[in-house]
Amino acid sequence: MSAADTTTSAKVPPPRPAPPPSASDRTCGKRTSGGAAVPWALLAPCLLILALVMGYPLVRLVTLSFQKFGQSQLWGFQPAESAGFANFSKVLGDGEFWAVVLRTILFAAGSVIFTMVVGMLIALLLQRVSGWMKTLVNIVLVAGWGMPIIVATTVFKWLFDSDYGVFNALLSKLPGVDMIGHNWFASGPQGLTVIMLLVVWGAVPFVVITLGAGLTQVPKELEEAARLDGAGSWGVFRYVTLPILKPIIVMLTTLSVIWDMGVFPQVFVMRGGHPEAEFQLLTTYSYDKAFVVNDYGQGSAIALVTVLLLLGVVAVYMRQMLKIGEVE
Repeated sequence: MSAADTTTSAKVPPPRPAPPPSASDRTCGKRTSGGAAVPWALLAPCLLILALVMGYPLVRLVTLSFQKFGQSQLWGFQPAESAGFANFSKVLGDGEFWAVVLRTILFAAGSVIFTMVVGMLIALLLQRVSGWMKTLVNIVLVAGWGMPIIVATTVFKWLFDSDYGVFNALLSKLPGVDMIGHNWFASGPQGLTVIMLLVVWGAVPFVVITLGAGLTQVPKELEEAARLDGAGSWGVFRYVTLPILKPIIVMLTTLSVIWDMGVFPQVFVMRGGHPEAEFQLLTTYSYDKAFVVNDYGQGSAIALVTVLLLLGVVAVYMRQMLKIGEVE
């Protein structure tokens, strides 16, 4: 018999059964299975506060939008009456409402584009300055960002004043330009442009600081490799920096759209508490219907339509973020 036959005929011992799990292993398994409830337990207080602070007003808003609710109902002289979809039919069939919707969309789009472009340019420039200059600019940005909206609106109102405005005086120093006494709020487009500048001024610091933090995560090796391949500054920004910053840009754009479509104090204070028809946005229009005309049901219907428009923006944001997650 050969050695090969001897090896083949040898019996292989059967495998030993796995030992039963010890008490420590069973304890670890129980902890792992029960760990899913820990995040929900930690989030419970926050979710409860959000439900109380935001849930009740939203439910109340939906309820009022389907009711006939005026001052008589507000003071309790008459009970609230169900109006069905009458408030929505009245709002959606009003040409003035659609003009306000279009004005709000244009205002928000202009503010968002201007904010993102200026914020990106400043964030890129801050990457090329010295450390002390970068710190100084960040301090100025945070100081401007922390200024109360009412104070900032009052300052802008003074800057663009027709009689004592600094902006008119500076423009008048240019050759052939005479802006002394020019009223920027004589027309809606000019006045809304001033308010847009105010909104952009207040939003740029947040965009700059956030994009600046994102730019620190761009690998320098990729930028150097792109330059070695012959890419210029624009090529490096387009093919290296921009794709890495895309999640942050999508988030900032979505937040800016939500904030800019909800602009209220800037318009309200700038127009002395009585915005003219040319200055009406969805927020001020809803306020006027509810608290000036005293038709709270119609005002609530306008506010609810605004919420639905913003939910559409959030849906687009979630879809973009999911696409980015799938690519990664």
